[in-house]
Amino acid sequence: MALATLVALSHLGCMAKLISFGHGFSARALSHRLLPQGWTISGTTRDPEKAERLRGEGVVPVPWDRSAIEAALEGATHLLISTGPTESGDPTLALMGDALRARAAQFDWVGYLSTTGVYGDHGGAWVDEATPLTPGTERGQRRVEAEAHWAKQDLALHIFRLAGIYGPGRGPFAKVRNGTARRIIKPGQVFSRIHVEDIARVLEASINRPNPGAVYNVCDDDPAPPQDVISYAAHLLDLPEPPAVDFDKAEMSPMARSFYAESKRVRNDTIKSELGVELLYPDYRSGLQALLADETAEPGST
Repeated sequence: MALATLVALSHLGCMAKLISFGHGFSARALSHRLLPQGWTISGTTRDPEKAERLRGEGVVPVPWDRSAIEAALEGATHLLISTGPTESGDPTLALMGDALRARAAQFDWVGYLSTTGVYGDHGGAWVDEATPLTPGTERGQRRVEAEAHWAKQDLALHIFRLAGIYGPGRGPFAKVRNGTARRIIKPGQVFSRIHVEDIARVLEASINRPNPGAVYNVCDDDPAPPQDVISYAAHLLDLPEPPAVDFDKAEMSPMARSFYAESKRVRNDTIKSELGVELLYPDYRSGLQALLADETAEPGST
């Protein structure tokens, strides 16, 4: 990276303040990248215990309360919205919409974390950011509506459509080890995925190259059948391959079964061409290898 770029980023970090609405898995990964650069980060939470964890990580906890959030917005330069919509709409807009609109000129960058579920089912075909939004689930429809509502707020909005997220503590290894993993077989089914560290890197790249109105698919290069991921996890652990179960006969929660209602391959060209992102984990194999290496590393070796 050029010296001028490093100086610019260092200057940004010294005066930048991010408010993270619904500070969860992806936002936490981003904060781990920004805090060492001198950023101030505040994260909303409804859970007092989580507030203490946030404080321990260097994030200022903010209760889910209008007056508390308004106070935190003072001096904020960047917003990240991770709160998912409910049947009543987007919770952040419901609570803070007026306050955010009143401060619109204050924010250099606003990021909204959405999902590739907005595209619906395409029978395994490829989709990109220009593909019409035809969600086939209620969750997907809520996301489409939330994206549209955020786009009307006159903010420096950037939408990130995330594929299936995995990362530390969110991988297949635990189920493979304890014998509960199953290879659910549905012919033609493929999913796109993304390691949480690559999500954080995409968000950071967008912050450094703001382009209000932009939409980005955030996924790796290798959409794959879910049973392949389970098989590879077992291979890495040197354990027997979990049994195969036909989708129609598998015992699954309604939520889990709904994910199999849609099959598509998601293109990620835009994060590369516009943001210059080079994925650390371009496929599930490299991502799982890294997760296992982190699990087995000696304390203090990383």
